[in-house]
Amino acid sequence: MIQLYDYAGRPVKPPSRPETREIAAVSLRDRWSNYPSRGLTPGRLAQIFTAADAGDLYSQAELFQEMEEKDPHLMSVMQTRRLAVLGVEWQVEDASEDAQDKKIATFVREQLEALKLKSLFAHLLGAIGHGYATAEPKWSTGGSPWTIGGFNLIFPKNITFVNSLVPLVITEDNSAGVEPRPFQLIYHRGAAKSGHDTRNGVLRVCAYMYLFKNYALKDWAAFNEIFGMPLRLGKYQPSATPADRDALRLAIGSLGTDAAGIISESTEIEFVEAASRLSGTTNPYEVMAYFCNREISKAVLGQTLTTDTQGSTGTYAAGQVQNEVRQDLLEADAEMLSETIREQIIRPLVGFNFGWDVAEKATPGFDLLIQDSPDLKADSEVLKNLAGVPGAAERIPASYINEHFGIPEPKKGEATLGTAPPEPPPGQGKGTAGGDVRPTGMRAVLSLRDSGGLVLIPQDQEAVNRIQALDDLAAQAAAAADTEIMRMLAPVKELIAGGQSLEEIKGELLKLYSQIEVEGLVTLIHEARMRAFMKGRLTE
Repeated sequence: MIQLYDYAGRPVKPPSRPETREIAAVSLRDRWSNYPSRGLTPGRLAQIFTAADAGDLYSQAELFQEMEEKDPHLMSVMQTRRLAVLGVEWQVEDASEDAQDKKIATFVREQLEALKLKSLFAHLLGAIGHGYATAEPKWSTGGSPWTIGGFNLIFPKNITFVNSLVPLVITEDNSAGVEPRPFQLIYHRGAAKSGHDTRNGVLRVCAYMYLFKNYALKDWAAFNEIFGMPLRLGKYQPSATPADRDALRLAIGSLGTDAAGIISESTEIEFVEAASRLSGTTNPYEVMAYFCNREISKAVLGQTLTTDTQGSTGTYAAGQVQNEVRQDLLEADAEMLSETIREQIIRPLVGFNFGWDVAEKATPGFDLLIQDSPDLKADSEVLKNLAGVPGAAERIPASYINEHFGIPEPKKGEATLGTAPPEPPPGQGKGTAGGDVRPTGMRAVLSLRDSGGLVLIPQDQEAVNRIQALDDLAAQAAAAADTEIMRMLAPVKELIAGGQSLEEIKGELLKLYSQIEVEGLVTLIHEARMRAFMKGRLTE
């Protein structure tokens, strides 16, 4: 007999039909929140976590939702991690080459394409932060075939583990929670670590950093409110009456907002400029905020160099390595999501329509296609090295190189990187009205070092000879220059060889300047320029 397991991993009897009565009706009250982040303290945060450990997830789920709403950095890194999975394509794989298995895979593929899977994926990826995410498939009521018309997305706060080891759905009629029937609930785990699902979300790890950062931002805002504002010091005469002192106090208060006030002639207001309390030091509030941001980035993305550059000394290579860490998280998130889709959506679709015994053997695979970005420079070096290994180059097909590097196949007669363009027929050369086609300098240069045994046309051979002559002229000038430079530097070498210390050498070096003879090198440069000039003038 086929053994099935539900979303909680418990063995269940194969059902004959899916449950079509909805359990998670959308409630108007789901819009509202108790806003547990208002006035949040470490003590209050500990109480919320303690209640979640006991299975009451309502306040923790609301807090996690508010954390993303109030903290732009946290929202950004969480979106980065979720969108990394949402940005890849998915595919359904045939269980085998059997015709029946292909038919089943086609049916599943058509069903999934009709659903808004991206919306479902986005909801289920909330498990990264909360540790769990749930949705209810809306099965058709007619059967033949049994299909899914959509999904009810269940808010994390509507799940409870109170007095239960499995997730229960809180409904309008039952606040204690209702246990779903087999394949009535899609339950996705986003396990960032081992332990119970209620404690596995990365937002639980970020909660204290969120709290401390908000303390720093509140203090920073209060500091900025009075930073740089002059101290308003009121002075009154000893004979001033209580009414005069009250008027002075009111005037000082008004100057803070209205910048205007009326006081008695016998009183005085002095403005004392406030000195910067942070002059020459680091802003502690900003440091605290950036520290919390970096810790949040580490918890969510596993690195910081792709999100924070404040005070960073990381190199491009270090950023590449850390980005590979984020690639590992992407692959793990995609693999867990693929498993949930296959076991809790695809397998029931096959079981209800083709039989559970068939589903046991022929459930199609489901994959999110994550493609690594190849290092084309490194790959080209590998191919270059393999080309020099006897027998290796013959085993590398050209089609692989074209596909790997995105190089299209050349058309017939089209010039390629390793060949010159074909000669146009006589009378059709560019820039002529039917005359000769003169050889290009590029063709001559390509033929200069190694003609590969080809017989050059007279024009090309003449161009090659001219360029070779210029190369010989440059080589002769360079050889002569080496001799002159060594003669010029001879006094410097003697000074360095006989010097006792670096300071002594530095002191005597300037005295040698007048002793260095440069006439020979100057004459050599002049002669080389004249020879090159005359060579160019005398050569057609």
